[in-house]
Amino acid sequence: MPSIGSRCHELKVNDENANWRLIYRIDEDAIVLPEVFNNKTGRTPKRIIDLCKKRMKEYDDA
Repeated sequence: MPSIGSRCHELKVNDENANWRLIYRIDEDAIVLPEVFNNKTGRTPKRIIDLCKKRMKEYDDA
């Protein structure tokens, strides 16, 4: 998901009751999961994108 950052991706997992989305980034030494959420629409909400950007920045700054 380039809208969040480089190396960021979205994995879609559908089960009987929900459509789950996992936002993740693959780093050299870790897989970072800034958010997992239930999505009812085809688009990732802006608040989720903003939250992921914030969390990834905090992770990178730490």
